[in-house]
Amino acid sequence: MHFHTAGVDVAPWIPPLVAFVVSFFTSMGGVSGAFLLLPFQMSFLGYTAPSVSATNQLFNIGAIPSGVIRYIREGRMVWPLTWVIVIGTVPGVVIGALVRVVYLPDPTDFRLFAGLVLLYLGTRMVRDLFRRNGDKRGPIRAEQRFRELVKQRGVTLGQGSVVPAVVMQRCDAGSVCYEFSGERYEVSTVGLAALSLIVGVVGGIYGIGGGAIIAPLLVTFFKLPVYTVAGAALLGTFVTSVAGVGSYQAIAPLYPDFSVAPDWLLGLLFGLGGMVGMYFGARCQKYVPALAIKWMLSVIILFIAARYTLSILDR
Repeated sequence: MHFHTAGVDVAPWIPPLVAFVVSFFTSMGGVSGAFLLLPFQMSFLGYTAPSVSATNQLFNIGAIPSGVIRYIREGRMVWPLTWVIVIGTVPGVVIGALVRVVYLPDPTDFRLFAGLVLLYLGTRMVRDLFRRNGDKRGPIRAEQRFRELVKQRGVTLGQGSVVPAVVMQRCDAGSVCYEFSGERYEVSTVGLAALSLIVGVVGGIYGIGGGAIIAPLLVTFFKLPVYTVAGAALLGTFVTSVAGVGSYQAIAPLYPDFSVAPDWLLGLLFGLGGMVGMYFGARCQKYVPALAIKWMLSVIILFIAARYTLSILDR
């Protein structure tokens, strides 16, 4: 099957299958999987035009809602945290779309920069996993209690029961504070919004939504439990992707020499597979140890870092 905008030929069942496998595993850590689909499209399909970034974000729009709905039903969506992320990332993704088309039609230079940043983040996260003490004890205790409660109520979980709900304590311009499994967590509103802006720029350029970056940051730097971060990161990525696709579509007429607008059919096929994969990934996340999810995130980050930094050798 030929995809005109992307300029590639591929069997129509391959995109949804790849998206399903990727999304099932990555969604358990609050990541949509678009960051893995981007190298798949570029390396295996040969889709390297700027519009590949927009197509990736179109995948997010189709894939993410099913996973988000699951987190909402189980009471694990920290809404104030989500909206702070959205407020920060949306302006960033608009800026990122412009930077991608105007300054980085060939993203090699920025890939190197992003790879070094992600290498630092991945190394820090792995270090924290080996030093599971100090400030990390609170999240660990909360995650252990959560898993014990899941085991005790495993029969009713499949019917959409809420286990356990996040209890909001404060949300203002200074901070967002909530309680989960008997532990209290607090994050600076301004700090998170500023960080989200930077993440939005990166996500806008590469079409990864930002969940692959913001989720590890929330776990590593803000010491938040991964079980409450996943839903917020996914929903934030969804809203960011809507803004990203709109931005690329809007500026496409201004750059007729480039393929800027997304390949809608290819993106929808990816989104179809991702939608099913994310639903089952979100459903299975509560049965997977938090430590395993964190290791999975670490491996994902280091994988991206290696691919981006080694791309300099292709010159």
